Amino acid sequence: MQLRVFTEPQQGATYDDLLAVARRAEQTGFDAFFRSDHYLAMGGDGLPGPTDAWLTLAGLARETSTIRLGTLMTAGTFRLPGPLAISVAQVDQMSGGRVELGLGSGWFEAEHSAYGIPFPPLGERFDRYAEQLAVVTGLWSTPAGETFSFAGEHYTVTDSPALPKPVQDGGIPVLVGGRGAKRTPALAARYATEFNTPFTSAADAAGLFDRVRAACADVDRDPATMTLSSALVLCVGATGAELARRAEAIGRDVEELVANGVAGSPAQAVDTLGRFAEAGATRVYLQVLDLSDLDHLDLVAAEVAPQLG
Repeated sequence: MQLRVFTEPQQGATYDDLLAVARRAEQTGFDAFFRSDHYLAMGGDGLPGPTDAWLTLAGLARETSTIRLGTLMTAGTFRLPGPLAISVAQVDQMSGGRVELGLGSGWFEAEHSAYGIPFPPLGERFDRYAEQLAVVTGLWSTPAGETFSFAGEHYTVTDSPALPKPVQDGGIPVLVGGRGAKRTPALAARYATEFNTPFTSAADAAGLFDRVRAACADVDRDPATMTLSSALVLCVGATGAELARRAEAIGRDVEELVANGVAGSPAQAVDTLGRFAEAGATRVYLQVLDLSDLDHLDLVAAEVAPQLG
């Protein structure tokens, strides 16, 4: 199983904080550094304020060497699909082909109000999201020298040169995720290389994975071509005191974390990850909430990752 670091910078982090986490994750062998795409803290003051996801990843692309970089998830409400395709392809080039795009419909109404971003009703947001996936993947997959056009209800693209192209072999991986029963699995089957379940139990993740496999079969896609992953909060301690300190630092209860996250002792974390592997996940995004605690990453890399096979 691959372990990836997943951060929530809107809760309060500078670019330098994120760089330190990304570099430590790279040094200790984590597969990827991902970040959320939010502009407003969800509790707390969020000081010193938000950082933009793709500006951050562009910087990290030049200041890391091997670790993969991406979003979980870029909000479709924040960006037009054509310019987004350009930005992500550029960061892919800047990183030497290490970028992945998690794309979602957008959901946090308060941050839209706080920064003057339109927030359509849910049905329209999802319709726009489906078109965004079509445009972004269509631009990237158009052969060099040809043009791309798309006529949707919300977005129209006419004779685009569809440049720049991603540099990595096979194109930029696209992640779709969520708990939707029908439309989300169908969009994943059509456009995504990876499907992610956010903060669910292993049993619920297994059910969601089954829906995605069925959606793949519906469009004659081999379900084995879909990477299945989960995102879970991380809180591991070598001792009970260390675990309690880390839980307190993120304002969470130890028992709740053990029940719902990758938490507890290293052995408990391995057991939890094993249940998600049995459910079908081959990759887990570990939500790291205390970005100042780099020793946390060291512990997971030394005591958890080697036991996953």
